[in-house]
Amino acid sequence: MIDENLIHKALANPFRREVLRWLKAPNEHFVQGHIDLARGVPSNAILARSGLAQSTVSAHIAALVEAGLVDSTRLGQWMFLSRNEDVIRDFAEQIKSHL
Repeated sequence: MIDENLIHKALANPFRREVLRWLKAPNEHFVQGHIDLARGVPSNAILARSGLAQSTVSAHIAALVEAGLVDSTRLGQWMFLSRNEDVIRDFAEQIKSHL
């Protein structure tokens, strides 16, 4: 079950919407090099691209994760992020059918 209010709150911020766009097409927005984007995008890559403070980026990512829009996977010291396409699709369907 998705929490529509948390999702609306998360999507109200333009930076969070931008992160979702970056995660939708990570190959276009992040240099692959030594990063295996198949696992997701490392949170430090989002930090580097954003130009914002680490605490600010962490708070935005936490809001996206709490809303269920982004999945986070820890692998050693690395945190990888990816879109939760099921939640995004279900939310879009709810908007389409209820509004």
